[in-house]
Amino acid sequence: MTTPQVSVITVVYNGERYLEQAIRSVLDQSYDDIEYIIIDGGSTDGSVQIIRKYEDRIACWISEKDNGISDAFNKGLARCNGEVIGILNADDWYEPDTVALAMKHLKDADIAFGDIRLWRDERVDSIVRGNFTRLEKEMTLNHPTVFIRKQCYDLYGGFDLQFRCAMDYDLLLRMKVNRCRFIYIPQVLANMRWGGMSDEHWRIGCRETLQIKNKYLPERKWRNAFYYVRHIGAVRANKFFNRFHLVSVIRWYRRLFSRMEKIQ
Repeated sequence: MTTPQVSVITVVYNGERYLEQAIRSVLDQSYDDIEYIIIDGGSTDGSVQIIRKYEDRIACWISEKDNGISDAFNKGLARCNGEVIGILNADDWYEPDTVALAMKHLKDADIAFGDIRLWRDERVDSIVRGNFTRLEKEMTLNHPTVFIRKQCYDLYGGFDLQFRCAMDYDLLLRMKVNRCRFIYIPQVLANMRWGGMSDEHWRIGCRETLQIKNKYLPERKWRNAFYYVRHIGAVRANKFFNRFHLVSVIRWYRRLFSRMEKIQ
């Protein structure tokens, strides 16, 4: 019995520090039929040398300048042949059975997603539970855990080049308003380090999130604007508590105000 092929895309630019861990986490999956595609944005560090080390197990890779992360994602999508597509950033990594779990749950759905383990300074910070029911509010799915049927991309398009940070939110909210079927996998599927682009440029991400909600949910513009102000305040408060290492206050604040449910 043949299994459906899964395409996994990794986008990287000067990511030599963690890239090999990401690559190994894909190549060492328990699921057999994986088409691995790496899109390098013209790195000037050792990223290309790391890719070449594994190129006999990589289906396709390129190294050239791009027009931002959305453009790089779309370059990867254009090269995918698998029935299902996952995207793993260069400083993230999968759990060993992630792809197998996704394929098991996708039998009756279009999009599978799960929980993500967040790391700060090489220590576990928290585990965040994915929740698509709150997607109209903000990005409540963990993008590295998301697997989408290729036919959904064919029907509803890829990543919008105008977004620098919230391109994944734009994609997934678009899929939801078009009634794609989501399914939650109650397990940690991927690991992510704090300090990525969306974390560093959170204000841009908040503004883009508002723009995206107004595009797909125009009837809720006033609620969207109110939530934008609330979200800005929440992020600032969380950063303030982190600055002074107020761990107990942070946990209390997350339980009370965060839309993203932290398991620990």
